[in-house]
Amino acid sequence: MFRVPAFSLICASFLLVSYSIAEDWPQWRGQNRDNISAEKGLLQSWPSEGPKLLWTFRDAGIGYSGPAVVGNNLFLMGVQNDSESIFALDTNTGKQLWSTPIGKPYPNKWGGGPRSTPSFDSGKVYGISGDGDLICVDAKSGKKEWLVSLAKELEGKVMKIWGFSESPLIDGNKVVCSPGGAKGSIAALDKNTGKVLWRTTDIIDEASYSSIIKAKVGKHDVYLQMTAGGLVGVDANTGKKLFSEKVGVNGIAIIPTPIFHDNKVYVTSDYGTGCGLVSLTPNESGIASKIVYENKLMQNHHGGVVLLDGHIYGASGNCNDRAARWKCQNMLTGEAKWESEKLNQTGSLTFAGGRLYIYGQNDGTVVLVEPSTKEWIETGRFKIPETTKIERQSGKIWTHPVVSNGKLFLRDFDLVFCFDVSSK
Repeated sequence: MFRVPAFSLICASFLLVSYSIAEDWPQWRGQNRDNISAEKGLLQSWPSEGPKLLWTFRDAGIGYSGPAVVGNNLFLMGVQNDSESIFALDTNTGKQLWSTPIGKPYPNKWGGGPRSTPSFDSGKVYGISGDGDLICVDAKSGKKEWLVSLAKELEGKVMKIWGFSESPLIDGNKVVCSPGGAKGSIAALDKNTGKVLWRTTDIIDEASYSSIIKAKVGKHDVYLQMTAGGLVGVDANTGKKLFSEKVGVNGIAIIPTPIFHDNKVYVTSDYGTGCGLVSLTPNESGIASKIVYENKLMQNHHGGVVLLDGHIYGASGNCNDRAARWKCQNMLTGEAKWESEKLNQTGSLTFAGGRLYIYGQNDGTVVLVEPSTKEWIETGRFKIPETTKIERQSGKIWTHPVVSNGKLFLRDFDLVFCFDVSSK
């Protein structure tokens, strides 16, 4: 019998591992909250019918919550059995592993239910309901560990009428979130008990719909967030205000997550506002901030933007804007590199394996795009196999795409699709 030398097997295994790198997606916008995955070994183009569909889950219920993926577990939120719930699926089979009720469904004419993406950390999963109930459950069993009401116990307040939408940040021993209101816009809770550790008593804006990111500015560990009043930075250890700038502000809904790179923060929002860049300079007393530019080139509704090699990619225009355009923008100067109407609808996006995955909000068209500062370079396109039968009211397909461990996960309300996008 022919035998392959052991050394050859080792070399082959090394080449396979070095080419194919899987990555978990444990929270909103991935490992670093930037919507960028380091995963490799993914398809660079798709056949005309799109990638292979592995499974469809049909009981996610109403909601716009996105998936967090850790190993073979997918964590999600939706309305099940007349309750907002947090639940887990097996990513290999699509079968539900457990479901834990949180409370009554949040009603909204744009589509009710939870908007928060769960966060996984150290065997626990954390999520926020539309009514502001922050829950911690055991990742294996779904058993409730604790629950704190941001609206009632923390007296929080969110701008306008779309409910609590933030995805909580887990940092060390803290769960960091934005209840908003007079008691303090941002709060840090003990991740094991839910006990409040601090509030930003010197920042009392209403909460927006954005989610907090963490940054290092000089010696300062900083939480960056868009409140209803604009961009703020607070000390990650104490909650003390370090700076604030009234940039990216509108009075209706501030949604996209800020982008941090090289002591600069990029923000964008819709409703005629646009985008802006803020530079941060550390000093002995804290951080000095300065607005570098503001313009209306990128008016991102809530599909988010991605920073790649100094350039911002995303859609400008809201759900009712027939003139929505996909754009590439120089982050440092704010200047446009290109815009495209080849996907004639706005939507959401993520980046993995050298490609942008763009998910259209109107009809579930998914487009694979090679990042370029010169033009839109499309390498694949398909539509989701079916759309929800649940009445969306005024809402559309607003859950962002996620790529993790060789799989693409897409949601349309009660439907969750899993596609194989690995190049194995």
